[in-house]
Amino acid sequence: MSPKPTAPADVAIITVSYNSSAQLADFLASAIRSVASPSQITVVDNNSADIDITQKLTTRLGVNLLKLEKNVGYGAAVNKAVPGLEAQLTTLLVCNPDSELNVAAVHRLSEAVTEEKVGVAGPRIFNEDGSVYPSARNIPSIRNGVGHALFANIWLGNPWTKNYLSEAHLQDSTVPTGWVSGACLATRRELFEQVGGFDDHYFMYFEDVDLGYRLGKLGFTNLYVPEVSIKHIGGESTKATKKTMLRIHHESAMRFIQVKYKGILWAPVRGIIRIGLKLRFWFQARKATT
Repeated sequence: MSPKPTAPADVAIITVSYNSSAQLADFLASAIRSVASPSQITVVDNNSADIDITQKLTTRLGVNLLKLEKNVGYGAAVNKAVPGLEAQLTTLLVCNPDSELNVAAVHRLSEAVTEEKVGVAGPRIFNEDGSVYPSARNIPSIRNGVGHALFANIWLGNPWTKNYLSEAHLQDSTVPTGWVSGACLATRRELFEQVGGFDDHYFMYFEDVDLGYRLGKLGFTNLYVPEVSIKHIGGESTKATKKTMLRIHHESAMRFIQVKYKGILWAPVRGIIRIGLKLRFWFQARKATT
């Protein structure tokens, strides 16, 4: 029997809260059990209406709270937390507040990113129903991106969606992947700062894809580490919120296309993709409100 991993003292856990106080208590309890000290944990609040509740909770638990004056988005909020971290916290673990951490996952992920040429690493993520979330995927290409956008909702087994999602999340041992979900990812603090952190232009969604893409271009390998896992405990959002999130998701997808396929020669392709994404948003928004 392998020895139980110790709670690391060099890992900073960062989570972003936007009206998430109802989920924070359970998340922070799991996070505190996963590191050596509560002072290693930072909650970044994106100008939430429930900030008073969050402040009382973090004060009681001895967890850091960074209050922002406006909602800057997910990646930008994480970026704002990093400069204020204690110097000895050399590994970053970014995690959603509707998740449940454990010491084995935090220890293994921090160990994985100590390798010089590793960019980011993410665990297996279980949904509430026990299914595995496809949190490790290939970097979107023009072909797979268009095929996935147009056919994902009407042809479930289409080859473009299959290639985009990849089969990394079905593996049982560590494998390289294009990117891992920002719902839970680890990276070296020095490397994160070196590449400028998440791109602030993504309000939400695709900041993790973009980070994996940029790290890959620099020669780093991103890892899916299914030997350890966390649990995702997502709440049910309102239909209005779903529509807003769908809009932001499609805007971020277009932003990534513009980043990856720059230049005037790609302009006609970007235009076609923009139309495709607008049609996909229209279809999904109608479905979300019916």
